[in-house]
Amino acid sequence: MKLALEEAKRVVDMIEADELSEEQKAAVISDSIANFNENVNPGWLEYRKSVSTDSAFVEWADKDSVFVDVYGNEFIDCLGGFGIYACGHNNPEIKKTVKAQLDRYCLHSQELVDPLRGYLAKILAMITPGDLQYSFFTNGGAEAIEMAMKLARLATGGRWYISTVNAFHGKSMGAISLGGKGSYREDFIPMIQQVQHVEYGNADATRAAVANLTAVGEKVAAIIVEPIQGEGGVIIPPDGYLKELRAIADEYGICLIFDEIQTGMGRTGTMWRADYEGVTPDIMTYGKASSGGVVPITGIIARPWTYEKSGIGTGSEGKMFDNPWILGSPTFGGNPLACAAFISTIKYMLEHDIPGQMKDKGDYYMKGLKKLQEKYPTVLKDIRGAGLLICMEFPEAEVGHEVTKGLFARKVMTAGTLVNAKTVRIEPPATQSYETIDKVLTALDEAIAEVKAAFKL
Repeated sequence: MKLALEEAKRVVDMIEADELSEEQKAAVISDSIANFNENVNPGWLEYRKSVSTDSAFVEWADKDSVFVDVYGNEFIDCLGGFGIYACGHNNPEIKKTVKAQLDRYCLHSQELVDPLRGYLAKILAMITPGDLQYSFFTNGGAEAIEMAMKLARLATGGRWYISTVNAFHGKSMGAISLGGKGSYREDFIPMIQQVQHVEYGNADATRAAVANLTAVGEKVAAIIVEPIQGEGGVIIPPDGYLKELRAIADEYGICLIFDEIQTGMGRTGTMWRADYEGVTPDIMTYGKASSGGVVPITGIIARPWTYEKSGIGTGSEGKMFDNPWILGSPTFGGNPLACAAFISTIKYMLEHDIPGQMKDKGDYYMKGLKKLQEKYPTVLKDIRGAGLLICMEFPEAEVGHEVTKGLFARKVMTAGTLVNAKTVRIEPPATQSYETIDKVLTALDEAIAEVKAAFKL
């Protein structure tokens, strides 16, 4: 205990220091490497080292669209924490709100009514599609997916889920059961068995799966889909796909779940990707950008019928059902700090038109990327995206990885997707300036040229 106290004091001193000494800077780097190897995950460390240098992968500060290492080197962020930093890093307006709540109280009593959770749920109902109304707040994306799966079962009485090949919904047991890549699922089989995967973007395949299960007496609880597959490589389905899924769900009386954890909150150029086709799901998950990059918060929002039929809300005659906690009761879900961050994030997004900035800057990126594709067609095989959810596809994973390393050497951070190894995403904050975008495109030009020469493409 004595050694633990000494170490805790040393780390707290560094956190609270206005500026690190040279000795402390060196210690942060060496300590971080040792700590990850011995106490976190050495495999993760080896993966990061393949792209970044020993000092650069120790992140110490951030601002706007850059992060900073312990020596003050700035790196342009084109990864955006996989979509977290829609409003930029260290957003002062959102932090101001969270600090004000922090000075009032941090966590709630768990028994009394916490007003911020109610305010947030009301505002979410105002900015989400159609009649989505009831919110349930969680802490991480996979947890939100679990709640969506449970609510769909309660609402429909069904037990089967229709998911898609190459889907990514998280790595908890239920969420990974829905996942569409074998390498993430194989080690955990058997998992939830009542999941059928169909081709993404193919509404006919979804209809056939639901019809076949129904024909043999199996009740389907939900169709779950990402409006754009993010980790699958930014795969954009054909127009009309989401409307067809809505029609299938209505025909069979099942839930349509949209996983908007990555595509929501302005990322694709509209507040929600569901808005693009004007479709209202029965349950929608959100996360990533919800907290403004300050305090984690995720969750679901659902149409009234799902709560009324499941018996966890208030019935039409005002009757309270027996178990309002049947979905779950996470201790930290919807805590005051997270709710304050989410409310402030919505305010900032609407005041600064973050969805519009995503669209305009995404269009600007795509114009520059198309020029690079014309210049390097054997290296940059494809580009696709919506808003600032953009993907570059390379001939093979090794080529894309080398381009990523070349970008990092030029102080630009990006990364591949988890499901499609040949693809590298561009997913920066909406606050990234056009001048910075030009710098990124220049660095990308240079990195691709190097890789083209090295691989003789």
